[in-house]
Amino acid sequence: MNKYIKFVIVGVMVALAVYLMFNRNIGWGIVVLLLTASPILLFFKNEYILMAFWYLRKQNIERAGEWLDRIKNYKSQLYKSQYGYYHYLMGLTHAQDSPAKLEPYMRKALEYGLNMKHDRALATLNLAAAALQKGKKQEAKMLIDETKKLDTSDMLGDQIKMLRDQLKLPNMQKHMHNPYMRNRGKFH
Repeated sequence: MNKYIKFVIVGVMVALAVYLMFNRNIGWGIVVLLLTASPILLFFKNEYILMAFWYLRKQNIERAGEWLDRIKNYKSQLYKSQYGYYHYLMGLTHAQDSPAKLEPYMRKALEYGLNMKHDRALATLNLAAAALQKGKKQEAKMLIDETKKLDTSDMLGDQIKMLRDQLKLPNMQKHMHNPYMRNRGKFH
């Protein structure tokens, strides 16, 4: 649903409340007026994103992904402050299926902005893991340090320690030759 349709619904509900109050149904007018708060709330906090957070909290990633897939055009359906969380949630739901899709979603989430520090820390940690996977140790080290600064409650301490341990390991190139085959030449 387009985000501005919610304001049309609010206008209709306010008109209905005023109509009820003028026809001596003041109690029902007040009830309808109080119910106008829900479309206003859903303008700033999209119902699909709220449901996706609910299912992620319950560890049901597939259902969270289904709710996010209902958002066809995020710019017309979401308020600007939700763009970052949309990309953040899309990255988290697609992380298990295809880890390669995680990095662009997390970069966009940080670009649009995340309100909570621990959300920014988790997005940065995911970017550090992606950089480490690509062999970019300097970038990964910088992102891990940034994650450590953002993680004030030490919720990601174990993951940060694990990534720092992986930084100490030597690079393993994809096309590394068998060490037992080093002395063999082309004609040997």
